[in-house]
Amino acid sequence: MHRKWRAKNARKIGRKTAPAWLLAACAGLVPAAAGAQTLMTDGQTLPIYEQDDGFLSNRNVGPALAPTETPDDNQRLADGTEAPHRPTSASRPASVHISNAPGAAADNSPATVLADSVTLDAQDRLTASGGVVVWHQGTRLIASRVIYDGKTGGAVIEGPIHVTKPGLRGTQDETIVIAQSAQLDANLQDGILRGARLVLAREMQMAAREMRREQNGRITVLDNVVASSCQICAEDPIPLWEVRARRITHDAQTRQLHFDQPQFRAFGVPVASFPSLTAPDPTVERMTGFLRPQFRTTSALGVGFKLPYFITLGDHADVTLTPYLAASRTSTLELRYRQAFSNGEMEWNGAISRDDIEPGETRGYLFGAARFELPRGYMLGLQVQMAKDRAYLLDYDITDADRLWSGVTLDRVRRDRMMTARIGNYESLRDDEPDDTTPSLVADALWQRRWQPNYIGGIANLEWSTHAHRRSSNEDVIGRDMARGSVGMGWLRTEVLPYGMVGEVQGQLNADLYHIKQDSNYDDWVVRADPTLAAELRWPFARHADGVTQIIEPVAQLVWSPDREEEDKVPNEDSTLIEFDEGNLYSLDRFPGWDATESGLRANLGVSWTRIDPEGWQIGLTAGRVLRSHPDPAFNDSGPLGGKASDWLLSANYSGTNGLALVNRALFDDSFSLSRNETRLGWLRPGLQISAGYLWMDADPSEDRFEDVSELTAIAGWQVRDGWWASAETRYDFSADRAQKTQLGLEYRNECVTVEMSVERRFSDSDTLNEDTSFDLGIRLGGFGKQSSGPGTVARRACLR
Repeated sequence: MHRKWRAKNARKIGRKTAPAWLLAACAGLVPAAAGAQTLMTDGQTLPIYEQDDGFLSNRNVGPALAPTETPDDNQRLADGTEAPHRPTSASRPASVHISNAPGAAADNSPATVLADSVTLDAQDRLTASGGVVVWHQGTRLIASRVIYDGKTGGAVIEGPIHVTKPGLRGTQDETIVIAQSAQLDANLQDGILRGARLVLAREMQMAAREMRREQNGRITVLDNVVASSCQICAEDPIPLWEVRARRITHDAQTRQLHFDQPQFRAFGVPVASFPSLTAPDPTVERMTGFLRPQFRTTSALGVGFKLPYFITLGDHADVTLTPYLAASRTSTLELRYRQAFSNGEMEWNGAISRDDIEPGETRGYLFGAARFELPRGYMLGLQVQMAKDRAYLLDYDITDADRLWSGVTLDRVRRDRMMTARIGNYESLRDDEPDDTTPSLVADALWQRRWQPNYIGGIANLEWSTHAHRRSSNEDVIGRDMARGSVGMGWLRTEVLPYGMVGEVQGQLNADLYHIKQDSNYDDWVVRADPTLAAELRWPFARHADGVTQIIEPVAQLVWSPDREEEDKVPNEDSTLIEFDEGNLYSLDRFPGWDATESGLRANLGVSWTRIDPEGWQIGLTAGRVLRSHPDPAFNDSGPLGGKASDWLLSANYSGTNGLALVNRALFDDSFSLSRNETRLGWLRPGLQISAGYLWMDADPSEDRFEDVSELTAIAGWQVRDGWWASAETRYDFSADRAQKTQLGLEYRNECVTVEMSVERRFSDSDTLNEDTSFDLGIRLGGFGKQSSGPGTVARRACLR
């Protein structure tokens, strides 16, 4: 007896104690995706506490480590069809139930079948034909005909077959199976698919004459297979690169691809053959094996080659060993060790080298950093930085830092209080900074708290800090050691006055205790106290017309603190460089540290104007000046803040909807003679990234600047055309009329390969550093391991339809 329905109706076919008949197979045809791992920053050597990197977001499990190497930031997604809406099933007075096949797992999930014809004969065989679409647990199967045998539990599917999970479209877990025909075993997980194609994460595609599913769908075996992540067109079926193999085995649990007798081809030409090969599938973030090789050529080391080897030590640790050989001129082994804990992370980077730059010498470096979250919100940091010399760091392209710091930090930040402490050792790599006369051992601690007083209102704050540093020299003056303890109290209150004016009053009291050793120019012990009183008046005016908003705000601030007595004099170790800009125009004290402070009666005067256009762009101007009753000796009567009247400050800024931001800041005297000028430009838009700055500063011996500074720095990246991204970086010293650094880069990316090239020229006038030119080349094939997107677009091969 036959039950037959014509017309395109939906059928719900369920079972009382078993999985829905075919869709257990549909779900089994799509390889299972392993859980994603928590990502971390790669290559970080300095703890950064002010940024929330999400590292400790999951407190229940230990965090996993980052990808095996810095990805090329290229996420490749091919075009795909939109998933149709799930149709509403027609209700029927009776349902068709298929009994459980022997050995099948129990699952009462119903399946939805759409077909032109669905029949169930007396032999318990169900046949769906004519545009068959089957939905089950998010998996969609499209076929021309499906036959399910209720007695044996097997199923025969006639194609073309197309199996997907529309909910995973565009994600790394998306898998597509295409075949001409399929025959499934009784467990509806294993079977044979002929004329099959498997697409993983829309990157790696494998076409085979036959594909077998084994071990309940965990293992997929493809025979006589071709694999590539390149777009393949019917009119030109030869991809940019491909791997032909006798067999490819994909393990859905380990997410690995095993190639049997693979042959690598480029443009259809055989390039290399191997007995066997194991590689990660596109969803893998970490797996033991070789990473992308790098070719590097430098003036000092000649032509060289790097081949990193990555070793996983579980989910929470890994090691990367990188041998570096260069034209018999260097033998270097680089090492990186990383480990993640439930409450922190650590990373160690180092290298050891024997080269002909310094024959017979062993050179190297070691950088390490760790960060841990302690109870009650404390953060503990550890850093180690050691190097043979600065030239080694530059020769091997490690870092251009000229000062190294090793020590321990402890921080805790809350809404109304903060504590930070650090102790460590500085090592200067500069030629003009001798180690014995430069402070090496330095310790700092700072505690702050803010609250709102009950009776007087406003905001009160309390601060306590200590500092100590030591030089290794025992000579008088140049071997000075110093320690300081400070306490400060402050109060500020702001009120809105009649006519829209805003008034503010504040007061501070700072007390310092200094202990000075090995400097006969100062007393051994110095105690001082500095009270400060200030009153400020702002009167903002706003106008809105034709959608344009304009705001003008004049500000006058009067500040008083007593003149500094001669017996209170201490050496200025932490406030030698002073900034004067719109950010501290209305500050009570512009010295960045504690050793030097402003004193006397002074008026901080300024006015700002802002225009906000309805189209989204904005422009602003700020002008100001500081007037004093008499020159402040702390400024040595020099610089922009010296004398009774400071230089004029004029700042302009612009920001537009096109991603352009421009800021210029100038300091000049009454005769319009510039003492400082700074211009910064940023432009971020699709296909263009620019960050540039120009700085001019007059010579000022009080700041150890004996020559004028005129310097340009610029970093740019732009889209040349689809797939081509160019970058440039330069630093030019106009005073010395020479470049300090120049770098050019070019990157090509399409859907299956990334090629990176860069050339860099380093200039030097030092006796210990030589000029050097380097060239780097790197190639990465897509489809092996997880990769993420980078700047610019990706070139994709277009096929004629």
